[in-house]
Amino acid sequence: MKARYAGARQAGATEEKIAAIDDERSDRLSPRERMAVRYAEKLAVDHRNVDDAFWAELRRHFSEADILELTLHATLYIGFGRFNEIIGLEPA
Repeated sequence: MKARYAGARQAGATEEKIAAIDDERSDRLSPRERMAVRYAEKLAVDHRNVDDAFWAELRRHFSEADILELTLHATLYIGFGRFNEIIGLEPA
């Protein structure tokens, strides 16, 4: 987990907040942060099922520019992860 969340730690995220990413019941993330995590998960594992209701909920938390930026960052990291897995790179 150290390499995966190094950027979050450098940006000031606490261990408790990082742990909350995988705990939907945690109150350590704001509703906006929780929605960003849900969106990233959706892009990674279920991108074909982003329906109108999900888009409407996403737009309640983020502007169109925010959504574009979230999409760009999430898909880049998803791609990097898949690239690393395909060529056999291990996380640092």
